[in-house]
Amino acid sequence: MSNILSQAEIEALLNSLSDGGAEGTSTTPNQSTGVQLNNATSGRTGKGMVAYEIYDFRRPDKFSKDQLRTLQMLHETFARMAGSGLSAYLRSQVQIDLISLEQVPYEEYLRSITQSVFTVMSLPPLTGQAVLEIEFSLIFTMIDRLLGGPGRAINRNVLTDIEKPLVRQALDRMFNALKVAWEGVVIVNPALEGMETSAQFVQIAPPNDIVVTILFEVKIGNQRGAMSLCIPYLLLKPITTKLSAQTWFVSNSRKHSPQSRRMLSEQVQQSHVECIVELGKAKLPFSAFLTLKPGDVLRLNQGTEHDIRFLVQGVPKFTGKPALKGKKLVFSIHDTIED
Repeated sequence: MSNILSQAEIEALLNSLSDGGAEGTSTTPNQSTGVQLNNATSGRTGKGMVAYEIYDFRRPDKFSKDQLRTLQMLHETFARMAGSGLSAYLRSQVQIDLISLEQVPYEEYLRSITQSVFTVMSLPPLTGQAVLEIEFSLIFTMIDRLLGGPGRAINRNVLTDIEKPLVRQALDRMFNALKVAWEGVVIVNPALEGMETSAQFVQIAPPNDIVVTILFEVKIGNQRGAMSLCIPYLLLKPITTKLSAQTWFVSNSRKHSPQSRRMLSEQVQQSHVECIVELGKAKLPFSAFLTLKPGDVLRLNQGTEHDIRFLVQGVPKFTGKPALKGKKLVFSIHDTIED
């Protein structure tokens, strides 16, 4: 019966709570228990207290940790593929690394951006727009490489009419990488909606709406800079159920469906390959090479009665004979060269 408070003890406890002076009153084991309960409900720390988690209503979490991990894996794949695509396009080593991924209000994202090029894009069939932001130093490094330079950054924040198409061509490579990286969740077709150089003209979501921001570090040769991707929650909301790691792994482990095989075939058919007909080879001293002039005749190692080779991307694939069709020189395929 010692654990039951008497009426006098209850009144003394209530008086101490209302006065805020529980520590200054005489305490019994029962009264100290009442003080601990008060501390737990007020959120104070201490032994035996009730744990709680602070929730900021101005920045509500829209995505679970599992969904954020899936988005991180998707965009790590995007970073690798975009780096490979830009390396071939710029003829320079390009490395893109994912630095961070978080969900923040849209206005906070815009405040963190300095001078950059903002690419507004749509992702049909998803409704809404996203933003790919690239620093000016990286943009002008790419332009300098495309125009034959070593890849120097220019201290400028305006794009000319000649430079904009060059930037769009580089963005097309990144859009293709984004499309392939997202195929495990949803098949999107990124399309360019506009390019801006000021954040105040980029309004893809209300200021307080939550967006996912993915920060990348880009290295082009000796130059490095930052790039970010901003995707509003409302754009991703229809596919949030597909953003679990389990769903993503299952979809990647499935065999290709007829639709995916057809799309892959269409993509391959649109690829361009270099085809060369090799008439023959000749060896001659370098001194003789220096004396070559128009009208000289070189003797090749190829006999006129033998077939010549047809090379695709430098790999021999067919044999055949040269011929004439009207006034054009053509190649008639006779056989296939096995690997």
